[in-house]
Amino acid sequence: MKISIITVCYNSEKTIEKTIKSVLAQTYSDIEYIIVDGNSKDKTKEIIKKYDSKISKWVSEPDKGLYDAMNKGITFANGYLIGILNSDDIFTDDFVLENVAKFHLENNIDASVGNIIQFNEEGKTVRKYSAKKWNPDKLKIGFMPAHPAIFFKKDLFDAFGNYQLDFTIGADYELITRFFLKHKISWKYSNITTTSMLIGGLSSSGVSSYQLISKEIKKALTRNNIKFNYLKVQLRGFWKVIGFLKKS
Repeated sequence: MKISIITVCYNSEKTIEKTIKSVLAQTYSDIEYIIVDGNSKDKTKEIIKKYDSKISKWVSEPDKGLYDAMNKGITFANGYLIGILNSDDIFTDDFVLENVAKFHLENNIDASVGNIIQFNEEGKTVRKYSAKKWNPDKLKIGFMPAHPAIFFKKDLFDAFGNYQLDFTIGADYELITRFFLKHKISWKYSNITTTSMLIGGLSSSGVSSYQLISKEIKKALTRNNIKFNYLKVQLRGFWKVIGFLKKS
């Protein structure tokens, strides 16, 4: 079972090497590793070239942003499964893809959903984001599983389409909504903690970002003809806090 891992990057010289090494260290042998660089102006391309012989395919050219680059990677991919590993993230250990492959071989599913760990710039773990209690209906109130912890069958993109480029930070939310709610793909929680993510990024930086993603969640649900309550979407942060207090 070939697994295609896609990394998209732009001016990622500080982190890209750790990401590449994380993929190359995997014990699983049938990996197709694809890197899509947006024509970086720093030393990112030089770092990628160091590993040229161990990367299945890489390109460096201007693109229309993160999701356009992901779509390019999907177009290049030939694996049975597709996973996304961002350019400032790493796999949690060397056995992640071996465990993901085993899980899919044992379960006849379209997608597996796992967990991630978030860490800060000092390398300290600040949060474990578990999908244990997640289900697709939670998309209707603004909750999605961690994107990098989902492994999709490549056939899903061929059948239902790629990331839609008219979203600023919510194209992953729209795609997950389209796959899980509109097309009702088969899935299962893997309990595999796949990825260690550097906290921050497009969708986790302040009030303006919160409002933007709220609008894009509404847009994603509306586009896919999913009934929802926008007030509940707006209040999703409140429910997260309540959930955290219940655990503590």
